[in-house]
Amino acid sequence: MQIDLKGKTALVTASTAGIGLAIAEGLARAGARVVVNGRSDASVDAALARLRAAAPGATVDGVAADLSGPDGAARLTAAAPHADILVNNAGIYGLKPFFDIDDAEWEHYFQTNVMSGVRLARHYMKGMLERDWGRVVFISSESALNIPVDMIHYGFTKTAQLSIARGLAKLAAGSQVTVNAVLPGPTLSDGVRTMLQAVADKTGRSVDEVAVEFVRTHRASSILQRPATPDEVANMVVYACSPQASATTGAALRVDGGIVDTLA
Repeated sequence: MQIDLKGKTALVTASTAGIGLAIAEGLARAGARVVVNGRSDASVDAALARLRAAAPGATVDGVAADLSGPDGAARLTAAAPHADILVNNAGIYGLKPFFDIDDAEWEHYFQTNVMSGVRLARHYMKGMLERDWGRVVFISSESALNIPVDMIHYGFTKTAQLSIARGLAKLAAGSQVTVNAVLPGPTLSDGVRTMLQAVADKTGRSVDEVAVEFVRTHRASSILQRPATPDEVANMVVYACSPQASATTGAALRVDGGIVDTLA
């Protein structure tokens, strides 16, 4: 399958590292003009350098904006007013007991993980519908279906993304604009590597070994029995953004290694 996105502009939020950067690279390799986003100029510049090295000749730009509030979304849409492809990857996560999560933290997760995508979809989907072509992808998680007891506030936001993606797909009914959610499972991203490094140092094992043990212990239903790589998740996202995925909309596309034990 040859995915050709030449002439399309793709915006990937939180794309300076990890899954977001892998998605940006995949879209750039497919010929799209890619706009990367991060919270600082330094992280955006570093990501642009990596993309230009990985995909020579690709057209890549960047916008530094913190999407945890409306001001950041306004800054991003002002700097990049047009997109044919929107990948809502911005999000935060962290382990925390339910009784220790105060109202402010619930609101912070909601604004960052949910409203960031709502604000951008509200802006970019209008143009997509007017042009009768577009792709919107929300990066959700298997935690949307398999709510983790130690990250209930995170799981809630990922479930919300599924509802929004499904509703927006219905909003675009009859058009060539598709809206989908992609649900990664445990993924060995830069952030996860950093989180596991302390355990690896303490036990004298590699981060990869610790990551496999985590999946087999804490996500025992995994069929894959290892974490995914950012590139494996990105492959699904690039497909969902492609012309070939024209009949896939309103879907929750799982890249969870089979963790969620359901046939559908």
